[in-house]
Amino acid sequence: MTQTKADPFGVGELRRRVLDGWADSPARFREDANAEEDYALGGYRDRVVVELAQNAADAAHRAGERGRLRLALRGREFTAANTGAPLTPEGVESLATLRASAKRDAAHGAVGRFGVGFTAVVSVCDDVLVASRDGAVRWSRERAEALVRSELVDGGRARPELADELRRRGGRVPLLRLPFEEDARAPEGYDSAVTLVLRDADAGARLATQLAETGQALLLALPWLAEVEIDVDGQVRTLGSEPGPEGRVTTRVVDASGERAIHWRTLTRSGRFAPDALADRPTEERDQLDWTLTWAVAVDPAGTVAGLPADVPRVVHAPTPSDEELHVPALLVGTFPLAPDRRRIAPGPASEALATAAATAYADLLCLLDARATWDLVPLDLMRGAEFDARFRARAAEALQDAPFLETASGAPVRPRDAVVVEGGADLVEVLADLLPNALPGDWNLRHPGLRALRLRRIGLADLADLLGDLDRPPRWWARLYAALRAAGQHGADLGELGALPVPLLDGRLVRGPRGLLLPVGSSFASGTLDVGALTPLGLRIVHPEAVDPLLTRLGAIEANERAVLTDPLTRAAVENSLDADDPDEIAQAVLELVAASATTLEEAPWLADLALRDDEGGYSPAAELLLPDSPLLEILTDDAPFGVLAEDLAEAYDSETLEAVGVLRLFAVCRGHDVTLGEALEESLDDLPLDGLEEWASEVTALLGDLSLPPVVPELMGVRDLEFVREDRWPQALALLAVPGPRGAVVEPTRVLTGDGRSVDVPSYTAWWLRTGALLDGSPPVELRAADADPALTGLYDEIPAHLDPELARALGVRTSLDDLLADPDGPDDLLERLGDPKRQVSRESLRRIWTALAGVPDDHVSPPAAVRAVRGGAVVVVDAEDAVVLDSPDLLPLLADRPAVLLPADRAAALADVLDLDLASEVVDGRVTSSGDVRPVPDEVRVLLGPSPLTYLHHDELRVDGVPVEWRCAGGHLHTATTDGLARALCWSTGQWSRRHLVAALLRDPQTLSVLLAEADLD
Repeated sequence: MTQTKADPFGVGELRRRVLDGWADSPARFREDANAEEDYALGGYRDRVVVELAQNAADAAHRAGERGRLRLALRGREFTAANTGAPLTPEGVESLATLRASAKRDAAHGAVGRFGVGFTAVVSVCDDVLVASRDGAVRWSRERAEALVRSELVDGGRARPELADELRRRGGRVPLLRLPFEEDARAPEGYDSAVTLVLRDADAGARLATQLAETGQALLLALPWLAEVEIDVDGQVRTLGSEPGPEGRVTTRVVDASGERAIHWRTLTRSGRFAPDALADRPTEERDQLDWTLTWAVAVDPAGTVAGLPADVPRVVHAPTPSDEELHVPALLVGTFPLAPDRRRIAPGPASEALATAAATAYADLLCLLDARATWDLVPLDLMRGAEFDARFRARAAEALQDAPFLETASGAPVRPRDAVVVEGGADLVEVLADLLPNALPGDWNLRHPGLRALRLRRIGLADLADLLGDLDRPPRWWARLYAALRAAGQHGADLGELGALPVPLLDGRLVRGPRGLLLPVGSSFASGTLDVGALTPLGLRIVHPEAVDPLLTRLGAIEANERAVLTDPLTRAAVENSLDADDPDEIAQAVLELVAASATTLEEAPWLADLALRDDEGGYSPAAELLLPDSPLLEILTDDAPFGVLAEDLAEAYDSETLEAVGVLRLFAVCRGHDVTLGEALEESLDDLPLDGLEEWASEVTALLGDLSLPPVVPELMGVRDLEFVREDRWPQALALLAVPGPRGAVVEPTRVLTGDGRSVDVPSYTAWWLRTGALLDGSPPVELRAADADPALTGLYDEIPAHLDPELARALGVRTSLDDLLADPDGPDDLLERLGDPKRQVSRESLRRIWTALAGVPDDHVSPPAAVRAVRGGAVVVVDAEDAVVLDSPDLLPLLADRPAVLLPADRAAALADVLDLDLASEVVDGRVTSSGDVRPVPDEVRVLLGPSPLTYLHHDELRVDGVPVEWRCAGGHLHTATTDGLARALCWSTGQWSRRHLVAALLRDPQTLSVLLAEADLD
């Protein structure tokens, strides 16, 4: 290449060669134009800044000193000035020649490799000036087009096809193929400068965007650049980098908001491709066997991964940014082979080899970092990502398995494939240190996505319980383990997985699972008054005291105070099988000691009644079948009662409260059942409720409730048992025993029944029901007696109860207290009628009237018609056959009944009572026909004032005869017939429904002048 002082870079010769080639081959012209457009408008569009920065980095590399780059955009002029090796003729030729880089044989480390990057400037301008210390070169589309037209087309040097091609392209020629000499120099302080005259405002905006996106990744990808200053219309931003020891790099950003520093940890690897790995690459690339790659991770001063800054794109840099996404928080810079568009990594053996090397280097990088800092760097399994990203993450995941970048709880490095994650926290890991030496620290966030992506071997609490199954450790070690597990539970671990956790027992065994084990914590155990060893006959499983921890309680172990030990299933089994035990006395002793210490009652543990105790004959019986030697029941129950007597020495060794707590009887026993279903389902409860006549009681209750869609249920059924064994002559003593607390409640408290349709009904208790007919008071059942303060209407019909009987208890037993309660009793009405028909019993006329009135309100299907009734005849109360009596339903018929007995009650209730008693009404047996004649007379006005609306007239008879019988009045056929003043008063009051005012009306009729006084007196009623 010919160089002169005026043309130091030999551009004239370059122009001549290009023009000659175009003149000889218009196809060559077309090829150069198409290629420049392809690069400028395709792969290198919007890459002006990075390509110029790459050239600056290569210049610094050639000079052997880190360089500076200044990028300035002012209006439509953009300048990129840099330090480093100056422009050379070979460099100019490379810039003016597509795909023929001057860096082909450059020393290893040059960034530019393909010779087309400078083409990026064509995307924004048509005028480019490259100035150096020794001169400058300009590319101008205007000058190039003029030169081609004047020398080749108009001058006739070129073949005609060139003119045609130039016409097709609107006169445009390639910009960078024809350089021109220019008298210019690089700015002060810089060795080279590229100045672009931007094509238009759109080009300026695109270039401004590229400058705004230029960040720290540029310095990491181009380490030969120490500083990049970016000036956009006076707004200056400076990027800088400072390398440190062991791959540490600090980048800084200085702008109007201040200075920010980012610390990086980098790792660089280099090597050579095997020649056959580049067999599918272009010829010039096949000569470049050396490869290099660098990983960079941003870290904070503490060494924790800080994540990529916002100005660092998550793409592979090759070494300038590509379009290959990389979903890890680290920057990868490598000499990856690129596709022709210079934006995608080209597939092939070289790319595969470099991707594998990148994965290995990435694993090595993690080994340089603090183990906690690596979690965010572990590639995650993603459902998205481009092909290269997916291939890299797969390789990295494999490489990381063999990289000792994690550390154990003791601080030793460990590979993920060897590491163990113990889910439970630091305390648990510490306890298991000798058992699991490769366990990761327990204070790590073991749920972190990065750690989970490593698919580490995880030991959950359930796995841990299995792992410890046969472990031989002292009880204190187990206590430490339980405390650590308890702490794990406080941090969210699911302690429910420890169902099979081993537990050491007091007897030296190691059992699986805390559920049901006993922890001796009661006061009797602590004081030594109850020896744990004495409980051996019960077969209990008691935790070794040195291993006791609250965790065991949470997992189902039972805090073994005296009550808990007593109610343990093994204790219960020992009690229930005590009759068949080799030595029932040993079991009895242990159980009685526990009962005494815990104050447990039979109501709380009904199975205690099965405890075998020695009786006074030397045999053994369940506690519930024994009486205390001093029990008053011995004098009350019959000889065939199913009870023995407790041995005297046992009665002396234990207080009566303890013995009664296991079911030994001193007084009557109360049975309890819960959620007892009546009806056919009751049979299932009979074994647990040995109550005489229970089914009969249930039938009566069910009948009382009527038809139900579901069987009724008794939530709590209480009943006093063994009443059928009371001697007939000992009921006073028995009732005295039933009046004490306990049995008394079973008698006096009603039983609540749920009907299944949302209702609840209180009914008499079973015990009260049984005693009403089963007990005897002065030789009579309670239901045949009345209370001392009973309704007077019952006097004479029922005998009074003995004076010493508790009134409340008496009422519960069914002793009659009121007429209403008597009639509400299903058997009450028939019993009452039977007593009314007994001539030996005395009833006052007033009481009789009240009884008939009350009976009229009883449904007739609840009453059996009586054979005899108590009625009135000739003014006297008599007992007569029911068929001879009638119910008086109208007072004017009374004189017509002659000597026939009449049942008297308020007339408005007469018809109802007749139905109840199945008797005739008087109106049904008496004809009542008026046989005399009378004259019509008006009802006096003063009477109508008193009575209100009333008949206007009546028929006055000198002698009124009905059925031939002389009477005072009769209401018949809608007429009032009267013979006397009193008769008129009765007729008027009966017809107007004011029968009670008949005497008042009679007085008014006798003396009409007394109306005002009578009205005043009536107001006082």
